[in-house]
Amino acid sequence: MKGKRLKINCTAILFDMDGTLVDSTAVVERAWAWWAKRHQLSLEEILRFSHGRPTASTFENFLPGVDHNHELSEMLTFEETELDGIQAVPGAELVVNAAQHGAWAVVTSAPRTLAVARIRAAGLPLPSVLVPVDEIRKGKPNPEGFLLAAEKLGVDPKECLVFEDTRPGIQAGLNAGMHVVGLLTTTTAENLAHQTLARDFRDVRVTVVAAGFEVVVQEA
Repeated sequence: MKGKRLKINCTAILFDMDGTLVDSTAVVERAWAWWAKRHQLSLEEILRFSHGRPTASTFENFLPGVDHNHELSEMLTFEETELDGIQAVPGAELVVNAAQHGAWAVVTSAPRTLAVARIRAAGLPLPSVLVPVDEIRKGKPNPEGFLLAAEKLGVDPKECLVFEDTRPGIQAGLNAGMHVVGLLTTTTAENLAHQTLARDFRDVRVTVVAAGFEVVVQEA
């Protein structure tokens, strides 16, 4: 049984990428399976921790105190060339098409080259403002990425609406003082631990209004 319909007015919309706009689950799991096998680590534990976090943070969590630069380069090359199975999350195309008529951005835990490759592979337009993890100092759940996107758009953080699919991403948006809608595209409601949740973008309608956007969310 679905919840209530929630109407949110905002000046700008900020999207996470993996799991939010782009379904990259198959590629991500192949990449982490490769790394887990190399180091004889639990893939299940890695996947549980890694969602929504920069790759470097996951490397450091499981193998602390090691120079990860070479493996970060290997992982990036693997992910940039493994694009089979990349597709847009259901409903994302319509929502992004509406967002293009106003202020919008993508804030991602992927580096810029990978983000661009995946957005294009999913058949979605590139935003004028893209904040990747390699252009900030601290990744999610730190709010730096979302705050930088708001600054680049010239919008007060309080007037931004964030769409995220992981708890670290949701926390980053909340830490930035923004409204956040969680999507149940990657994990469970229990893991997201957030009040406003939608199944995916099929339950989201974005309308351009004079002051920005009116967003209607059919809560899960």
